[in-house]
Amino acid sequence: MIRSGVVGWPIGHSLSPLIHGAWIDAAGLDATYDAFAAPDEGAFDAIVEKGRDGMFRGLNVTAPWKLRALAAADEATDTARRAGSANLLVFRDGRVLADSTDGEGLLGALSEQAPGLNLAGCRATILGAGGAARAAAVALLNEGAAVGVLNRGAERLRELVDDLGVVPQTPDDLGAADLVINALPVAPELDVRRLKASATVMDMTYRPLITPILGAARDRGLTIVDGLAMLIGQARPSFAAIFGRAAPDVDVRAGCLSVLEGS
Repeated sequence: MIRSGVVGWPIGHSLSPLIHGAWIDAAGLDATYDAFAAPDEGAFDAIVEKGRDGMFRGLNVTAPWKLRALAAADEATDTARRAGSANLLVFRDGRVLADSTDGEGLLGALSEQAPGLNLAGCRATILGAGGAARAAAVALLNEGAAVGVLNRGAERLRELVDDLGVVPQTPDDLGAADLVINALPVAPELDVRRLKASATVMDMTYRPLITPILGAARDRGLTIVDGLAMLIGQARPSFAAIFGRAAPDVDVRAGCLSVLEGS
């Protein structure tokens, strides 16, 4: 049996087991994908060591351990190294390979729900400077976007600026943004009236699916992109890396929406 899962804190809200479980069933794999709680660094490190010892084929990593996941790896993809974080650990022969699929998930979500947005030359503002924000910045820069970051914590923002060359921003800069992405774990203080009528607003959070920022943006007639699309988008390459095959063509979004509507 292939064992895999997602590790983070808190973790009970995660829809990743539902998504990967549906793909595992559709593919007829002898495998499991579970949620593992890691409330502190010691707990996270212990789970990674179990993977190194052969207990897991792979693990997705969510907040707050994406930066630590990269540090725990023996090898890392160029994408993970540039992002400075990892949301995927794959275990092979006692070694740990780190990768970041968040950027791929973000681009897929934008392509699906904001198809009219041209990222080449797009002015994007990211709210937050954590692991998911870093992955988003790398993906957008690779597509030719001009990326700015708005974050209260000066140290993390400075690291992102130094590492990737993004531009530090203030709320006064939001009026020029073509794309605004919330990568904060909490609802940001954002007045959507600052944004231009053609702006696209994305929130990486998916509980609730329509967050306050997305609801306000939708009410104003702006294009919105939800975090569930990104979650599913990053899960596809994760599934392929862990199980060595593409995710089956199953409507996992419908199953996720059913859970979200019932919660």
